[in-house]
Amino acid sequence: MTTSVQGFSDNSLSVPVRGFLHSPEQPSGRGLILTHGAGSNSNTSLLIALAEAFAGAGLSVLRCDLPFRQNRPFGPPRPGDAERDREGLRNAVAATRKLGCEKVFLGGHSYGGRQATMLCAESNDLASGLLLLSYPLHPPRKPAQLRVQHLPQLKLPALFVHGTRDPFGSIEEMESALKMIPSTTQLLTVDGAGHDLGFKGKSVRGGLAEAVVAAFERMFS
Repeated sequence: MTTSVQGFSDNSLSVPVRGFLHSPEQPSGRGLILTHGAGSNSNTSLLIALAEAFAGAGLSVLRCDLPFRQNRPFGPPRPGDAERDREGLRNAVAATRKLGCEKVFLGGHSYGGRQATMLCAESNDLASGLLLLSYPLHPPRKPAQLRVQHLPQLKLPALFVHGTRDPFGSIEEMESALKMIPSTTQLLTVDGAGHDLGFKGKSVRGGLAEAVVAAFERMFS
C-alpha cells in the first residue's frame, strides 16, 4: 500500500503537537501515535520503520516529539517535564481524531510509552489501546525501583514489545508486571534485543516492524 509522510504541527492546543504524519493511501479509520524515549526524538530508525509499516497497514500514524524535546534538542527530561509531556500526548490524540480517525491508539518507546501508560491510567477512555515498546520497568541494575504503581489502574488493552536483553526489565519481570494490569495484555518478545530493540544507530532489525504490526492486528482487529 502506498503511503506518504509530511511534517505535522498543531499549535492551536495548550501544548503544541509537532512531528510527522504518515498517511496511508486507503485509510482504515484508525490512528496511531508514536513517541520516543528520554534520550532521543521522533526521528529514530525504530519509530520511522514502525510508522511506515503501520501506515502500510492502513493506519494514519503521527510520529511526534514530546514537549520536552520540542523545547530542548538534546538531553533527557527534567524534573517537572512529565506532566507537560502527558498533556502533549493527550493533545496528540485530539489532533489525530481531527484527521478523521475513529479509533486512536497510543504508543511509545521507553519513556514515551511509560508516559502513555500513566496518562491512560488516569483517562481510560482516551484511546482504544496501547503499543508499548521497551517499557522501562526499572532503571538498569536497579530492579527494586519498579515503575508499576499505576499499572493496576490501566484498563486499556496493551501490547508490549520487549527485548530479551533489555536492562530496564527482564522478560520474567515484565510477565510479572503485566499480571498487575486488569485489562487484556500481550507480550511480544524480541530474542537477543536490548532496549533499542535492535535499531541502534542506523542498524535495522529486519522483520521486526512487520512482526509488531502482525501482533497488533491480531490483538486489536
